[in-house]
Amino acid sequence: MVTMKVALLGDGAVGKTSLRERFMGKGFSSHYSLTVGADFAIKRVIIFERPITFQIWDLAGQVRFKEVRKAYYNGAIGGLFVFDVTRPESFFNATSWIHELWTNNGIGRCPIVILGNKSDLRDKSTEQVLSEQGMALSEELSKLTRKHGFNCPYIETSAKTGKNVTKAFVILGENIIRYLKARKSRE
Repeated sequence: MVTMKVALLGDGAVGKTSLRERFMGKGFSSHYSLTVGADFAIKRVIIFERPITFQIWDLAGQVRFKEVRKAYYNGAIGGLFVFDVTRPESFFNATSWIHELWTNNGIGRCPIVILGNKSDLRDKSTEQVLSEQGMALSEELSKLTRKHGFNCPYIETSAKTGKNVTKAFVILGENIIRYLKARKSRE
């Protein structure tokens, strides 16, 4: 069985914990406590007909935890960058979050899936990140990562409704497997 350490990264209150809990089958709650440092969960799934164990690290998004987060990135082979589609500032921080993962994981560039979360609130917000902006970020990052054997797809999710939550983790797992195969063939 392959174990994949993956990180949930992004600003505070974008829904990282809600996404993780939904993926774990625990449903949705609008009342989560602030993640202090990091929290993790383990889930077994089948990807490409192979059993995979996800070790999911949910990292605190507040600036004051930046130094603490560095230790939790070590060994992460992939990540889900999460932003809130109704909070553009959480989207504009993408580059620094992804750089933080790639700088501190011990292996450099690794698969990332970009998640525009809280898509169920899109119609209720005057400020929002457009789908086209998420896709443009996906393409920009993918230009940097294709030579490493993977793209950085963009998916809109809703932890509240469950929209695309499992799909996001499966796509991340598939990209990690492709990345590991490409890396092994280069060795």
